[in-house]
Amino acid sequence: MGRGRQKAKHTKVARELKYFSPDTNYNALERELGSTKPVSAAVSDFPEPDYSDYEDPYADQFEDEDEDEQGAEQEQSKSA
Repeated sequence: MGRGRQKAKHTKVARELKYFSPDTNYNALERELGSTKPVSAAVSDFPEPDYSDYEDPYADQFEDEDEDEQGAEQEQSKSA
């Protein structure tokens, strides 16, 4: 019996929210949206991320396999 009453209350609240139209203060909304701070300045407030923790400490010890393949292809095209 409790579920029907609960569902009716939810339906009532949902209907009130759907059809309720509050008085909108458009001047206040315009002031809020028309901020004086430019967007580029807002983005630059954040510090640049530090990716040094993600660098490969062994990158300089090994050659990249893709570079080796490209070099071999270039040498073959020069000799032909």
